[in-house]
Amino acid sequence: MDVATRAGVSYATVDRVINGRGSVAEKSRTTVMRAVADLGYVRNVAAANLSQRRVYRFCFVIPEGTNAFFDRVCKIVGAVSPPDGTDRVQIRVERVAAFDAAALAKCLIELSDADLDGIAIVGINDARIDTPIAIMRDKGIAVLAMISDMPESLCDGYIGINNTTAGATAGGLIALSHGGRPGRVLPIVGALTARDHAERIDGFRKTLAATALTIAPLIEGRDRHDLVETHLRAALVADPAITAIYSAGAGNAGLIRVLATLPSDRPRPMVVLHELLPHSRDALEQGLIDIVIDQRPEEEVRRTLALLRCLADRRPLPAARQIVPAIYIRQNLPAEVDPALLEGSAA
Repeated sequence: MDVATRAGVSYATVDRVINGRGSVAEKSRTTVMRAVADLGYVRNVAAANLSQRRVYRFCFVIPEGTNAFFDRVCKIVGAVSPPDGTDRVQIRVERVAAFDAAALAKCLIELSDADLDGIAIVGINDARIDTPIAIMRDKGIAVLAMISDMPESLCDGYIGINNTTAGATAGGLIALSHGGRPGRVLPIVGALTARDHAERIDGFRKTLAATALTIAPLIEGRDRHDLVETHLRAALVADPAITAIYSAGAGNAGLIRVLATLPSDRPRPMVVLHELLPHSRDALEQGLIDIVIDQRPEEEVRRTLALLRCLADRRPLPAARQIVPAIYIRQNLPAEVDPALLEGSAA
């Protein structure tokens, strides 16, 4: 009521100005905002949302295919609930074929006509998605990049690990395993149009440039385990000097099948891959692979929802804190956790 008294207007007018609803004369709006500034008033967003029965409408656009990691992300999204009981959140998930920029652009155009407050997108490097994203943002829909970044001009923020650092870490671990000895490392990605994959390979290459290790021709497996298996079998036959494999993408079930059937007279390459999933966990336990770098998608989803809420409320975004990936070997595997039991989520 102090703001209303100071501005000389009704409480209802102050309510309309502060909460952005209803029509208010420009003179009254200016007077109210001056009173707000003079009194140092801070809007209670939670109380305002409760009084308005605010419903947040968010959408996660997740790649679809044989990538078990993104199935895991969808399961986590499906398990999360609002951090408190004062707001209601409606979460929609759209699956789009992996690495298909045309399909993603079409999906974004359709979503721009939906009643949404914000979306989270796994970014790819393709100009075909630039215009659809610009249309969404012009309509007031917040856009966050999650897991794989996009240019700052296209989104309101990024939630995920530093993928260049992750690739450099993989390169460093492989170099350590060779102890200064020469070797040959085979990199595998889904596609270099995926910014996270491209950044990982960039960090990986820069790290190995200062070592005695050479890099074999890269395999693009499109995150498909059948393609990864076919190309990897051929590469190991054609290049018997390969001493290590770095898989920066998915399709690792195919990689594991190849490792499980290597001839007994051939030493197994040292292997680093991404994401702790049932098949990669089993492979670690069986000694078929050596290291898994996990980007902690539970934390990525939680932070994405928190930032989408900030953007929807027109609040300043909190200072970004880097998500540090977990590095697992057979000896430090965590207990398996159902995403529905995670802190901040409900079954």
